Amino acid sequence: MIWKWLGALLLFPVQMVYLVVKAAVCLVLPPKLRDLSRENVLITGGGRGIGRHLAREFARRGARKIILWGRTEKCLKETTEEIRMMGTECHYFICDVGNREEVYRQAKAVREKVGDITILVNNAAVVHGKSLMDSDDDALLKSQHINTLGQFWTTKAFLPRMLELQNGHIVCLNSVLALSAIPGAIDYCTSKASSFAFMESLTLGLLDCPGVNATTVLPFHTSTEMFQGMRIRFPSLFPPLKPETVARRTVEAVQMNQAFLLLPWTMHVLVILKSILPQAALEEIHKFSGSYTCMNTFKGRT
Repeated sequence: MIWKWLGALLLFPVQMVYLVVKAAVCLVLPPKLRDLSRENVLITGGGRGIGRHLAREFARRGARKIILWGRTEKCLKETTEEIRMMGTECHYFICDVGNREEVYRQAKAVREKVGDITILVNNAAVVHGKSLMDSDDDALLKSQHINTLGQFWTTKAFLPRMLELQNGHIVCLNSVLALSAIPGAIDYCTSKASSFAFMESLTLGLLDCPGVNATTVLPFHTSTEMFQGMRIRFPSLFPPLKPETVARRTVEAVQMNQAFLLLPWTMHVLVILKSILPQAALEEIHKFSGSYTCMNTFKGRT
């Protein structure tokens, strides 16, 4: 037994070096992208914002069918018609992912009408943009139900069949605020941190499940209606991401089976600094960059 442990101990650093070199090579050489022509993609919050751009991107890249979930029928209908004009079969269902019974009911309806879902994109989210003491209790509960618990319900609804088919992908549109919170969005930051932990645990749990994978995307501030009015101190140095860029990089990450994606790449520096700097230094960075007060002008979706 001791020789077995010793062998594993000696092999471990070799495996680490191999994986690092492999990752470096993949950054240089063009990767082989997954074919989406047989995939049925369901996007929550798919009627507008990043969700609408995700639907467009999956359609451009040849997805077989696209299913949109959301709470506003007008937006869902407009996006569905646009995707159909692109030549891709598209359906929409009105569904509040924060409502567990509604998620399970609509998941059953999707399977009966459209077929099995092989790519689930958890994109739906809300933000109220208030401090803890200014937040309404019902609004706080709503953000946790939609941003976090909704992913529990949607994943439980579709993952079992993916495991049976040995073909599936769970995608989470998260936020860099899951790793570095800001004042004025305590409900959003908390829910996204919980969502990140959910996806991290799920990703590890799928390691022994052939054909089923997960991708978590953590973008910087994106110029959508949801964060309308948010201002940072140096917009020329840290410009907001375009939703179409987030959508394109997300679909690429799915096709490359990338587990975690930070956007832009400079956000890796933030993660490193947070790991090594004392809290006082991090507070000064927040004040200098303007993230400490960026929600003071927040208006949100109108």
